Amino acid sequence: MKSAILRFRVMAIVSGVMSLLLWFVYMPIKYVFDAPELHSKIIWIPMVHGYLYPIYILTAIQFATKARWPIMKMLALIVAGTLPVTSLIAERRVVRTYS
Repeated sequence: MKSAILRFRVMAIVSGVMSLLLWFVYMPIKYVFDAPELHSKIIWIPMVHGYLYPIYILTAIQFATKARWPIMKMLALIVAGTLPVTSLIAERRVVRTYS
């Protein structure tokens, strides 16, 4: 269980940081500021986020099955990775509960 918590914790933090970068750096530069030269320098953010989010989902499923959570609680943990700060909040709650 300890290794599943550690894996989930790492992926929740990484996914949360990438989501923050996506929402508050990439999206404003692309849609608000309309700066093509700056956009070309940060095009990696959505790509990295796109590759890491499925890994977050898998680690959340693995943790939730080891913790024997019901399906709805597992889905809430997965959905927590879609909003910028919620995966970080979920990570704190999981660590506080299971450590």
